[in-house]
Amino acid sequence: MVDEGAGEIESVVPERRSGKRLRLGSGGDFWLVAWLDVAESMHARWFALYALVFGGLVSLLFVFGLTESQILGFLGLSRLLVTYIQICMAILPIFILITTVRSLAGDREAGVFEYLLSLPVSLAGWFWGKMIGRFAVVFLPVFFAMAAAAGWAVRQEIPVPWEIFAFYTALLAALAWCFLGIAMLISTLTRSSDVAQGAAFLVWLCLVLFLDLILLGVMVQERFPAETAVAVALANPLQVFRTAAMMLFDPDMVLLGPSAFVILDAFGTHGYLAYAIGYPVALGSAFAIVGYLVFRRGDLP
Repeated sequence: MVDEGAGEIESVVPERRSGKRLRLGSGGDFWLVAWLDVAESMHARWFALYALVFGGLVSLLFVFGLTESQILGFLGLSRLLVTYIQICMAILPIFILITTVRSLAGDREAGVFEYLLSLPVSLAGWFWGKMIGRFAVVFLPVFFAMAAAAGWAVRQEIPVPWEIFAFYTALLAALAWCFLGIAMLISTLTRSSDVAQGAAFLVWLCLVLFLDLILLGVMVQERFPAETAVAVALANPLQVFRTAAMMLFDPDMVLLGPSAFVILDAFGTHGYLAYAIGYPVALGSAFAIVGYLVFRRGDLP
């Protein structure tokens, strides 16, 4: 059975004007590409491993009794979320970067783009549909693991910090979107999956190195102003994520030392939490838009 949207798409004749662009149908191509990417990813081995990693992490945290212990005021599910969020910061970005660039660069090497030019699918629909579908694939396992933990806690009558749960969900979604945008840009700039994976790993490594130790050590040695050091640090989405996760349980950010005063004076507690969600989303969107412009103007075959 064929619906009206599919009929409109099929009725559009593809154009090969310098191999740059296809005509846009009814918009159904966007959702079709997104759904196909989700369906394809769910049958891939990397997705099974990805879901197993996060599901296994929550299971291990339950086994070790982190939801029932109390350490330094962290009680119930709060401590599990603290541990889970720190692990996500280490695993989620690199997993998103590697799997995304490998998929898109692999499509280029396999000649999928040439096949794409023969179909009535717009480049905008393909690019953004691919990104939305990939976002659903990388974020949902993380969210379902947290939701399962919250559901189990409710059943066991363990206190659930719902405000913290909601904020962590938004924070993880923002982080996933940010690195997905970076991965989409890398995929459009590279011609092979090997180069794309190397570039993705290099980006992740640079962000990790510039978290605290390397960046602040160099700036202190060179006697940079504190405001400059903090501003450069907060341009790193990983540092923003880490600091926001810390602030939720430590509003005064005692662990950050004197730099906490600079952050609190500039943003305030609620202002920084809003920045921690808005900045990664804006950064990822900006990278994705640049990637789409490069993709649209590039020589696809």
